[in-house]
Amino acid sequence: MLTRVPKGTFDVLPGEVEKWQFLEETARRLCRDYGYRELRTPIFEHTELFLRGVGDTTDVVEKEMYTFQDKGGRSISLRPEGTAPAARAYLEHGLHAGPQPVKVFYIGPMFRYANVQAGRYRQFHQFGIEVFGSGDPLVDAEVVAMAMEYYRRLRLRDMELHINSVGCPHCRPVHREKLLEFLRERLEQLCADCRSRVHRNPLRVLDCKEEECRRVTEGAPTTLDYLCSECRLHFEQTLSYLDEVGVQYVVDGRLVRGLDYYTRTAFEIMMPEIGAQSSIGGGGRYDGLVAQLGGPAVPGIGFAIGLERVLAALEKQGAVLPGRESLQVFVAVVGEEARRTGFKIVQELRSRGVSADLDTQNRSLKAQMKYANRLQAAMVAIIGEEELKRGIIQLRDMESGQQHEVKIEELYSAVAKRGR
Repeated sequence: MLTRVPKGTFDVLPGEVEKWQFLEETARRLCRDYGYRELRTPIFEHTELFLRGVGDTTDVVEKEMYTFQDKGGRSISLRPEGTAPAARAYLEHGLHAGPQPVKVFYIGPMFRYANVQAGRYRQFHQFGIEVFGSGDPLVDAEVVAMAMEYYRRLRLRDMELHINSVGCPHCRPVHREKLLEFLRERLEQLCADCRSRVHRNPLRVLDCKEEECRRVTEGAPTTLDYLCSECRLHFEQTLSYLDEVGVQYVVDGRLVRGLDYYTRTAFEIMMPEIGAQSSIGGGGRYDGLVAQLGGPAVPGIGFAIGLERVLAALEKQGAVLPGRESLQVFVAVVGEEARRTGFKIVQELRSRGVSADLDTQNRSLKAQMKYANRLQAAMVAIIGEEELKRGIIQLRDMESGQQHEVKIEELYSAVAKRGR
């Protein structure tokens, strides 16, 4: 139907959009404080970027991408996540040749064809950060602490930070063989998707959300059991840095995240009270991603936070979020000459940073006052024939109901004085 949005999408209307602006402005201030600069990438990319970067055995690539051919016959996909595009931009524009690390953030819509449920949409919005060019475990701790600081600034409570190390190309093959041994004995008990993944990417089986698969894989070998000495040291140092700044965490050996590019540190922030989709953000290290895309061996790490889920969590906890901003001045006019004067006054106030509006529906004065009240106007400037003759305005304070005369040329000063 033409009068309904596509399934899995939604409109953000005036009165609600202010909540989104609050989340986004908080993210921007956080990034400024941590020394991150904004990056904006296209909403669609070449499909190959996600096949190589995200991984062709992931749910995202296998089931969820919006992929189509453009008029030139090229395979294009709406971006399902922000890290691969950020890595592509890092390479394409030669940022790897400049001072390292490169610290960027992004805020914008992502797209996945998924089952629609509470907290899960087909167009969703993420705030994410990426750090390219440093493999220091201190950076891992900074990224994790930064994610938790975002929630702290929003005053979210009762979050659980789960963290793991998924190893590296040196130690992961050992774990893979042990995991395969474990899974082969239980193959017929796994769901169809997991059975197809066992030999392609057995680690993905631990990420399955099916209850039966989670039950069957209880006690499966974890990456923590087979970390090489370098990965183990990296993980221990990361945790020690988190301890240093008081970030609490749960070491979770089953945590593998849903994308193939992760190496070493992986983490997720949970909030069980918002329902089945309890993850409200997460991330990890992806030291092989830039090389996979054809660049040099550059380490990287980042996180992504789903803004829909953050908003749901805030509302669940009864947070008072910003609503519609009130209008500072509404100009009520009576008569055509007053309308012309009112229009000039409104434009002058706006040019000086005062939010102002006037009637464009030829309402009566009484109806204009009701309308100003609905707009939550702080003041109403009333102009009629008598006021024009005398060069004054009747200025009414809508909160107190008090009204007094102000010279037209002194209106801005009177408004500014009330605003202090």
